[in-house]
Amino acid sequence: MSMLQQVQRIQPKSATQIPEPPIARFLFADSRMAWFWLIVRVYAGYEWFTAGWEKLTGHTIFGAAAGSPWVFTGHDGAAMKGFVMGALANATGTHPAVQGWYADFLRAFVLPAPGVWAYLITFGELLVGLGLIVGALTGIASFFGLVMNLNYLLAGTVSINPILGGVAVLLVLAWRVGGYYGVDRYLLPLLGTPWTGSLAAQPAAKPTEQPNKPLAGVAH
Repeated sequence: MSMLQQVQRIQPKSATQIPEPPIARFLFADSRMAWFWLIVRVYAGYEWFTAGWEKLTGHTIFGAAAGSPWVFTGHDGAAMKGFVMGALANATGTHPAVQGWYADFLRAFVLPAPGVWAYLITFGELLVGLGLIVGALTGIASFFGLVMNLNYLLAGTVSINPILGGVAVLLVLAWRVGGYYGVDRYLLPLLGTPWTGSLAAQPAAKPTEQPNKPLAGVAH
């Protein structure tokens, strides 16, 4: 068959899906890999929870001082405003660390209400961390963690954000088994998905009946 004939046989509209390769199914959808995602998930959850705890209390989870709290201080938003001003300072120069469009976003939406954003970030980090640690809605928690990672990076703060961002992407891909050793083992079948509905409401699959086979060595 010539190359032209092969091209003519291609029907793009009939190929609507490309199946996952076996290695992808094994890594991101096989419960045998759940132990690995448990380790990854708890590590990311610990980092997020401790970051939120420090913003909430001004101390690490071990009691050491970690700066001023971001919330419940009587001057909520002061730390957030300082963070934004630092990001805006990095938006100037020949090779700015903060892009102009993101600096405009900070000026227009964050700087006018730093207290609101301080609460959103503090409790957002705590909830993401807690969700990952206990394995509840792992994919959703990882997604919102990734959103915060990207915003920190866009604001010029590197720190551990590239690592946590990469981990978050992998956990989003592994949402089906990422919380298998956690709350998701029972929560996901109960909630289901928009395209399947609750798996708990679906009838259980009946076992396939096998025909009776004579035992070896038994005469009939």
